[in-house]
Amino acid sequence: MPASTVAFSTPPDSPRWLRWLVFSPAARILFFAAMLLGFGFLVETLVVAWGWAIPSAGPLQHALATLSIQLLPALAAYLILVKLIEQRRVSELSPRDIPRFGAAGLLIGAVLFSLVVAVLWLAGSYHVTGTDPQVNWLPGVLVAGIGAGIGEEIVVRGVLFRIVEEGLGSWWALVISALFFGAAHIFNPGATPWSSAAIAIEAGVLLALLYAVTRSLWACIGLHAAWNIMQGTVYGIPVSGGKVNGWLVSQRTGPDWLSGGAFGAEASVVALLVCLLLSLALLIVARRRGSIVPPCWRR
Repeated sequence: MPASTVAFSTPPDSPRWLRWLVFSPAARILFFAAMLLGFGFLVETLVVAWGWAIPSAGPLQHALATLSIQLLPALAAYLILVKLIEQRRVSELSPRDIPRFGAAGLLIGAVLFSLVVAVLWLAGSYHVTGTDPQVNWLPGVLVAGIGAGIGEEIVVRGVLFRIVEEGLGSWWALVISALFFGAAHIFNPGATPWSSAAIAIEAGVLLALLYAVTRSLWACIGLHAAWNIMQGTVYGIPVSGGKVNGWLVSQRTGPDWLSGGAFGAEASVVALLVCLLLSLALLIVARRRGSIVPPCWRR
């Protein structure tokens, strides 16, 4: 196993109480969760005070309000976790990796969702009824792309998967983070138990394996952002149940297992199979590279 696979190791000279109350995986996850809630309350208070969340505010102000709540608390809490508690470089968010891993993630995400749409079109489920060149695309890019891409990847892959992996190993981290990711979407508009299961399998597993292979959050952020932007802003399909206006005006027909229903194409068996194929390829790469981390008691 490469030495760089596990980002943090407990300092060997740490006293026992410090190992359990500060450096243990459970303690760091709880610290992050507490900071996330605290910073989230602070940012939401400021957004309300600035008037960005009032009904009379414009679409851009509403988007900036949502983006701030999605992004700033997660980023601040993560930087404190890594820099002050783990006391290391934030290598998984290194700006030097943006041109390489971030751009690759964007390309993969765009191609992957386009492939899903192409299969749905060939199956007679996806129909383009027109175009909307004047669509206000910026709010969707800010919220569904940048906000969800960075905020959710920091929480689920940067914290939950990475830290659980240090203790229980890659397999348990994969299962736990994927189930959490699916459950986090259960209250979205149009969500069903099937849509949450599909999100857990197609996105939760795929993005965790992508992180395991690259050890860069930028790859996950790029894929996540491009998937959402292509889905909503380009193809006009609901993003995890959220209504969007896209450049293409479209509709989907057929049974929900094919079209994805009100939740969107993410709940389609087509998206599930396409993402599973890429996940299988990433799993093969991860095993060949030795990127699968065994539990701490076997290391």
